[in-house]
Amino acid sequence: MEIPYYDHGTAAERWERARLFFDAKDYAAAARVLAGLVEEVPDQTGPRLLLARAYYHSAQLHRAEAELRVIVERDPVEHYARLMLGRTLQRQARHEEAERHLRLASALAGDFPRE
Repeated sequence: MEIPYYDHGTAAERWERARLFFDAKDYAAAARVLAGLVEEVPDQTGPRLLLARAYYHSAQLHRAEAELRVIVERDPVEHYARLMLGRTLQRQARHEEAERHLRLASALAGDFPRE
C-alpha cells in the first residue's frame, strides 16, 4: 500500500512540511497534512492551532471554528485561540457571539484600555 505524500514521514517531518505549506500560503495543503497529524497527536495544541489557522485562511470557517472550540474547551485561557475563534465567528457574521471571545482574548493578553 502506498502512503500519500501528505501522510508520509514522521510526525516531526509532517509538522515541518505543514509549516512550509503554511508559510508558502498553501493553506489547503497545510490543512491536509495537519489533519492527519492532529488525529495522531490530538492533545497537542500547536498542530491543532495551526490547523485551525490553515482552515481559517482557506475559508473553511466551520472547520476552523470546530478546532478552535476544542482548544478553548481544553484551555480556556489560550488567548490566541480565543482571538482566532472571535475572528472566525466575525467572518461568519456572528458578531455578537464573536465579541465575547474577542473581549476575553484581549483581557487574557493584557490589552486593557488606558484611561
